[in-house]
Amino acid sequence: MIDIKQHSQSLVDLVKSSEGCKLSAYLDTNGIPTIGYGATYYKDGTKVKIGDIITQQEAEDLLNYHLTVYDNHVTQIVTTKINQNQYNALVDFCYNCGMHMLDISTLLRKVNSNPNDPTIALEFNKWIYDQKKNKLPGLVTRRAKEVELYFKNVE
Repeated sequence: MIDIKQHSQSLVDLVKSSEGCKLSAYLDTNGIPTIGYGATYYKDGTKVKIGDIITQQEAEDLLNYHLTVYDNHVTQIVTTKINQNQYNALVDFCYNCGMHMLDISTLLRKVNSNPNDPTIALEFNKWIYDQKKNKLPGLVTRRAKEVELYFKNVE
Protein backbone atom coordinates (compact mmCIF):
# COMPACT_ATOMS: atom_id res chain seq x y z
CA MET A 1 0.00 0.00 0.00
CA ILE A 2 2.90 2.34 0.68
CA ASP A 3 4.16 4.12 -2.39
CA ILE A 4 7.05 5.68 -0.47
CA LYS A 5 10.16 3.57 -0.82
CA GLN A 6 12.80 5.49 1.06
CA HIS A 7 13.36 7.97 3.82
CA SER A 8 14.00 11.65 3.35
CA GLN A 9 16.67 13.95 4.76
CA SER A 10 14.46 14.85 7.74
CA LEU A 11 14.77 11.23 8.92
CA VAL A 12 18.54 11.22 8.50
CA ASP A 13 18.68 14.43 10.54
CA LEU A 14 16.44 12.96 13.24
CA VAL A 15 18.53 9.80 13.57
CA LYS A 16 21.76 11.76 13.68
CA SER A 17 20.49 14.19 16.33
CA SER A 18 19.00 11.39 18.43
CA GLU A 19 21.88 8.93 18.19
CA GLY A 20 24.93 11.15 17.95
CA CYS A 21 28.00 9.59 16.38
CA LYS A 22 30.74 7.70 18.16
CA LEU A 23 33.55 6.21 16.11
CA SER A 24 34.67 3.91 18.94
CA ALA A 25 32.36 1.16 20.15
CA TYR A 26 30.52 1.81 23.43
CA LEU A 27 27.78 0.15 25.45
CA ASP A 28 24.32 1.59 24.87
CA THR A 29 21.80 2.04 27.70
CA ASN A 30 20.94 -1.67 27.52
CA GLY A 31 24.60 -2.74 27.60
CA ILE A 32 24.77 -3.61 23.89
CA PRO A 33 27.99 -2.78 22.02
CA THR A 34 27.18 0.04 19.60
CA ILE A 35 29.10 2.22 17.14
CA GLY A 36 28.56 5.09 14.72
CA TYR A 37 24.98 6.35 14.72
CA GLY A 38 23.65 3.62 17.01
CA ALA A 39 24.63 0.58 14.94
CA THR A 40 24.83 -2.75 16.77
CA TYR A 41 25.93 -4.78 13.75
CA TYR A 42 27.83 -4.29 10.51
CA LYS A 43 26.69 -4.82 6.91
CA ASP A 44 27.95 -8.42 6.96
CA GLY A 45 25.90 -9.20 10.10
CA THR A 46 28.88 -9.19 12.46
CA LYS A 47 27.96 -7.73 15.84
CA VAL A 48 29.80 -4.63 17.05
CA LYS A 49 32.23 -5.37 19.87
CA ILE A 50 33.98 -3.16 22.35
CA GLY A 51 37.33 -2.09 20.90
CA ASP A 52 35.96 -1.61 17.38
CA ILE A 53 36.80 1.70 15.68
CA ILE A 54 35.38 3.07 12.43
CA THR A 55 35.90 6.20 10.34
CA GLN A 56 33.32 8.96 9.88
CA GLN A 57 32.71 7.71 6.32
CA GLU A 58 32.14 4.18 7.61
CA ALA A 59 29.65 5.58 10.15
CA GLU A 60 27.77 7.38 7.36
CA ASP A 61 27.79 4.25 5.19
CA LEU A 62 26.54 2.13 8.09
CA LEU A 63 23.77 4.64 8.80
CA ASN A 64 22.64 4.56 5.16
CA TYR A 65 22.79 0.77 5.12
CA HIS A 66 20.65 0.41 8.25
CA LEU A 67 18.16 3.04 7.10
CA THR A 68 17.69 1.08 3.88
CA VAL A 69 17.10 -2.12 5.87
CA TYR A 70 14.47 -0.36 7.99
CA ASP A 71 12.98 1.37 4.93
CA ASN A 72 12.39 -2.03 3.37
CA HIS A 73 10.92 -3.43 6.56
CA VAL A 74 8.47 -0.58 7.14
CA THR A 75 7.42 -0.77 3.48
CA GLN A 76 6.59 -4.45 3.96
CA ILE A 77 4.66 -4.24 7.23
CA VAL A 78 2.60 -1.07 6.83
CA THR A 79 -0.57 -1.96 4.96
CA THR A 80 -2.27 1.45 4.83
CA LYS A 81 -1.47 4.57 2.88
CA ILE A 82 0.78 6.87 4.90
CA ASN A 83 2.58 10.07 4.05
CA GLN A 84 6.33 10.74 3.99
CA ASN A 85 6.42 12.15 7.53
CA GLN A 86 4.51 9.20 8.95
CA TYR A 87 6.84 6.86 7.11
CA ASN A 88 9.95 8.66 8.40
CA ALA A 89 8.68 8.54 12.00
CA LEU A 90 8.03 4.80 11.74
CA VAL A 91 11.45 4.13 10.19
CA ASP A 92 13.09 6.12 13.03
CA PHE A 93 11.13 4.11 15.59
CA CYS A 94 12.23 0.90 13.87
CA TYR A 95 15.84 2.11 13.76
CA ASN A 96 15.78 2.79 17.49
CA CYS A 97 13.65 -0.06 18.84
CA GLY A 98 14.23 -2.75 16.23
CA MET A 99 12.13 -4.42 13.58
CA HIS A 100 10.64 -7.03 15.90
CA MET A 101 9.47 -4.45 18.40
CA LEU A 102 7.66 -2.50 15.69
CA ASP A 103 6.20 -5.75 14.32
CA ILE A 104 4.60 -6.70 17.66
CA SER A 105 3.57 -3.19 18.70
CA THR A 106 0.12 -1.74 19.14
CA LEU A 107 1.63 1.26 17.34
CA LEU A 108 1.83 -0.75 14.10
CA ARG A 109 -1.66 -2.21 14.58
CA LYS A 110 -3.10 1.28 14.99
CA VAL A 111 -1.20 2.65 11.98
CA ASN A 112 -2.49 -0.23 9.86
CA SER A 113 -6.03 0.29 11.16
CA ASN A 114 -6.18 4.09 10.84
CA PRO A 115 -2.94 6.02 10.25
CA ASN A 116 -4.60 9.27 11.37
CA ASP A 117 -5.76 7.94 14.75
CA PRO A 118 -4.63 10.55 17.32
CA THR A 119 -4.00 7.79 19.90
CA ILE A 120 -0.99 6.73 17.82
CA ALA A 121 0.90 9.44 19.72
CA LEU A 122 0.28 7.52 22.96
CA GLU A 123 1.69 4.37 21.37
CA PHE A 124 4.97 6.06 20.43
CA ASN A 125 5.23 7.42 23.96
CA LYS A 126 5.04 3.98 25.56
CA TRP A 127 8.55 3.26 24.27
CA ILE A 128 10.59 5.47 26.63
CA TYR A 129 12.09 2.87 28.98
CA ASP A 130 15.24 0.78 28.97
CA GLN A 131 15.18 -2.97 29.61
CA LYS A 132 15.26 -2.32 33.37
CA LYS A 133 12.11 -0.16 33.09
CA ASN A 134 14.00 3.09 33.74
CA LYS A 135 12.51 6.11 31.97
CA LEU A 136 15.21 7.58 29.71
CA PRO A 137 15.09 11.33 28.99
CA GLY A 138 16.71 10.76 25.59
CA LEU A 139 13.92 8.38 24.59
CA VAL A 140 11.27 10.79 25.87
CA THR A 141 12.76 13.44 23.58
CA ARG A 142 13.10 11.06 20.64
CA ARG A 143 9.52 9.82 20.90
CA ALA A 144 8.28 13.43 21.10
CA LYS A 145 10.18 14.21 17.89
CA GLU A 146 8.73 11.11 16.21
CA VAL A 147 5.19 12.07 17.23
CA GLU A 148 5.72 15.64 16.01
CA LEU A 149 7.03 14.35 12.69
CA TYR A 150 4.32 11.69 12.35
CA PHE A 151 1.51 14.22 12.74
CA LYS A 152 3.19 17.04 10.80
CA ASN A 153 1.51 17.86 7.50
CA VAL A 154 3.55 17.14 4.39
CA GLU A 155 4.22 20.34 2.49
